[in-house]
Amino acid sequence: MSSTPAAAATAAIPSIPRDDDGPVFRAPWEAHAFAMALTLHDRGVFTWPEWASALADEIKRAQAAGDPDTGETYYLHWLATLEKLVASKGVASTETLHRYRDAWDHAADRTPHGKPIELRAEDFAR
Repeated sequence: MSSTPAAAATAAIPSIPRDDDGPVFRAPWEAHAFAMALTLHDRGVFTWPEWASALADEIKRAQAAGDPDTGETYYLHWLATLEKLVASKGVASTETLHRYRDAWDHAADRTPHGKPIELRAEDFAR
């Protein structure tokens, strides 16, 4: 595993939930958020030390706001960090991120359980 992007991330960010085979995820969206961070890192949007610092700041902020830090919210912090870095680096504005989040929520609401979620133009019209 040591030569993969996931291995590089887990080496640089010790808090990533993992087992002997690498990162572990409780839900598919967590793996997607992890993969997005790997891709953005590979494209030079941020360094792993920069990411680790931003993630630590986000976790501290959440703890100060009452997060019990049981590990169950780790990838919520990961996603919040991802959104903040993407916005601060100018990759996408906060407004664009919110627009897509809302569109995905709309698409998910109309999609039967177990079926793939597909974004449509009308999902952005809300």
